[in-house]
Amino acid sequence: MDRDMIRVLLAAWERPDFRAGLRHLIDLDEVTSLLAALAVDDHDDEVRRRATELLRSALETAEIRGAVLLLIETAEIRHGLAAAISANLTDRPGLAAAIRSAVDDPAVRAELRHCLESTAIRALVWQVAEDEFRGRRLTLVREAASLLLRHRPARRLLWALKRHGVVREARRRPASTAAPA
Repeated sequence: MDRDMIRVLLAAWERPDFRAGLRHLIDLDEVTSLLAALAVDDHDDEVRRRATELLRSALETAEIRGAVLLLIETAEIRHGLAAAISANLTDRPGLAAAIRSAVDDPAVRAELRHCLESTAIRALVWQVAEDEFRGRRLTLVREAASLLLRHRPARRLLWALKRHGVVREARRRPASTAAPA
């Protein structure tokens, strides 16, 4: 969670229609205090862990999941997310461009929606995120392979991302670590 991503989350949170739709589902004060804690540059791992847990529990609720997916359909939020991702990929401009292209594709967003509707896929995605947070790279690869082998919606999403060059660009080394020519 960096500053650019926090700005996008705050922009989404400031939308009255979004907050009104969630008022009866989650503790708005908890989310507000957590976003404020995340906005500080030197937030600790505990804040990040709390944010991840809140997001995980929220996405298990169909109404919240639907609201988040509707936000992604909003051009302003979608472009803010793409900009935040791009800001973190300055050494990989090809990957940043491929992600921006994929995020703007309604077919990719539809496949993402299908994936997020699957309880099994959500559980595996959260496990991958936890392993990434803990630095368990080998487990990460095994779980990602399992996700693709066992879940057709994940394969379709991967194929949609591949059409935009995301897979190709993800395999390339960053410009700062590329082998000399």
